[in-house]
Amino acid sequence: MDRKPRPVIDLTARCACGAVTVHFAGPVKSMFMCACEDCQKASGTGHSTVALASRADVTITGAVTAYDRPSNSGATLTRHFCPTCGTPVYARSSRAPDALMLPVGLFGKDSTSWFMPTQLIFGRSHRDWDLLAADIPRWQTYRDEEQS
Repeated sequence: MDRKPRPVIDLTARCACGAVTVHFAGPVKSMFMCACEDCQKASGTGHSTVALASRADVTITGAVTAYDRPSNSGATLTRHFCPTCGTPVYARSSRAPDALMLPVGLFGKDSTSWFMPTQLIFGRSHRDWDLLAADIPRWQTYRDEEQS
């Protein structure tokens, strides 16, 4: 698969109540969708839409609440959200402690033209009613290492 250019962005987003601010200034490491059942529960939809960022490129202002859970890979996934309004702010995996998974919808409609998903992970739990572009590469679990 050809690698698509990764954008460099400088954006600020806020949770629904405004108590938490996220500033992301730097290159987007990856853009993907995840259809694991945990992401379906967290998003309330058929998949999550994620921009992967270096932890050093993201500044979080305001208090967040965290929830840890074991993932199918054996890693711990920690989701961080606003304790007041419940807006998902970011997630982290113990598999990649220097990366943050940012929900793209957090940045709003007018600030996400840079986003172009390159893959769907955990396609094994993708729902037929969750319509996605037919040409997006799909992986049953994680992307194969030799394809990374």
